[in-house]
Amino acid sequence: MNSRDVVFPPHPHALYQRHSYSPAVRANGFLFVSGQVGSREDGTPEPDLVAEVRLAFANLDAILAAAGCTFADVVDTTYFMVDPAQTMETIWPVVQEYLGPGPHPALTATGVTWLSGFRFEIKVVAKLPGEAAG
Repeated sequence: MNSRDVVFPPHPHALYQRHSYSPAVRANGFLFVSGQVGSREDGTPEPDLVAEVRLAFANLDAILAAAGCTFADVVDTTYFMVDPAQTMETIWPVVQEYLGPGPHPALTATGVTWLSGFRFEIKVVAKLPGEAAG
């Protein structure tokens, strides 16, 4: 059986167990982080959209920290938004708070029809500090 170098945050939310996936996996000098949503510890969505986006970033930050990374180590981001025509103006200023000064990571943003009750998700790839990609 293949062994994965899985990273869990100190207080993982219930979605990992409920849906059988790893928060992040280390491989070849990179950290591949599963999409993070604004999930409370019990797996339910944060009802306020701005708070949901902030919680998604807090969940992401906890995983990055558990792997010894920060958002500055992120090289690629993918944002998923339900109904971006209606939510982008609310979501994007919050996202900008976390991007920090440039240069910024590569970015893809896409509209989706469903995120299991959530309205925002962020998925990233980070370069592990001190490790050569290979």
